[in-house]
Amino acid sequence: MYGPGGFYRRPEGPAGHFRTSVHASPLFARAVARLLCRVDEALGRPSALDFVDMGAGRGELVTGVLAALPAEVAARTRAYAVDLADRPAVLDERITWLDTPPAVVTGLLFANEWLDNVPVDVAEVDPAGVPRLVLVADDGTERLGEPVTGADADWLARWWPLAAEEGLRAEIGLPRDLAWAAAVDRVVRGLAVAVDYAHTVDTRPPFGTLTGFREGRETAPVPDGSCDITAHVALDACATATTAHTNSGAPRDATRTAPGTAHSLADTARTLSSARLLTQRAALRALDLTGARPPLALASKDPSAYVRALASAGEAAELTAPGGFGDFGWLVQPVGIPDPLA
Repeated sequence: MYGPGGFYRRPEGPAGHFRTSVHASPLFARAVARLLCRVDEALGRPSALDFVDMGAGRGELVTGVLAALPAEVAARTRAYAVDLADRPAVLDERITWLDTPPAVVTGLLFANEWLDNVPVDVAEVDPAGVPRLVLVADDGTERLGEPVTGADADWLARWWPLAAEEGLRAEIGLPRDLAWAAAVDRVVRGLAVAVDYAHTVDTRPPFGTLTGFREGRETAPVPDGSCDITAHVALDACATATTAHTNSGAPRDATRTAPGTAHSLADTARTLSSARLLTQRAALRALDLTGARPPLALASKDPSAYVRALASAGEAAELTAPGGFGDFGWLVQPVGIPDPLA
């Protein structure tokens, strides 16, 4: 998808094919800016405050956050956009474009719909009741391969146990656990947040969630670079990948830790608070985005202001709607600070 002419290198960018909360309304970036300000306060207003936009697309979120920050905070903010695609031709010069997150982050690392694009293997139960890897050809044709073994089998047993029923599927989320743990490991002090389509161990879909998107429509997930390929995220497993490291400095379980992560964490004085899962609806309400309608009296007093407030309320309602964006999961991981969303 990131190869020459691949889906994520097309001129229209991801926004030409699907909407995220960032594309749905500028209110989302403003809410993230408020969160960054809370992190700034918790850090004691450092001279340099980092904001890292993971899976930045065309830089829409980081651009919106910078625009929404108070001038004094914006002047201290070091803004990073992290994506494998090339830097857009038109992008605020204050934004540093990277293909991996900065080695050290003091501030807010925000991953909006990043983890769902971290590749995972799919397992399917064969007629004998054995989970096997699903192999796929360039044209999308599938067949079953070898049985799932090792760390992948351990992950399935703990996080997505499959009954011995032919055709049941699971997406093995271990690569996402490792990716998230590695990202959080960059945060020396501050907050890491992952926002995504998500499910937990009690609500895993029996046939998985692997799918494709092109031009605003769901399509077959053919791995030829012509479409987005995505699968929902086991955010509960990702949360454990970071909290397995205790405040006493004990390393994480090696099967859930990116190379080098356990050693670096054991040698630092960071304090990892417990990760917390909540819905986007709850998170945005904690950031003062409620979707409440403006008072009707405003319509007669200032009709233009009423129309603007009503439009804003509609956008906020979409971002927090049950059955839509409001059901997205937020994985919140404070590092050395209190939870700004508590």
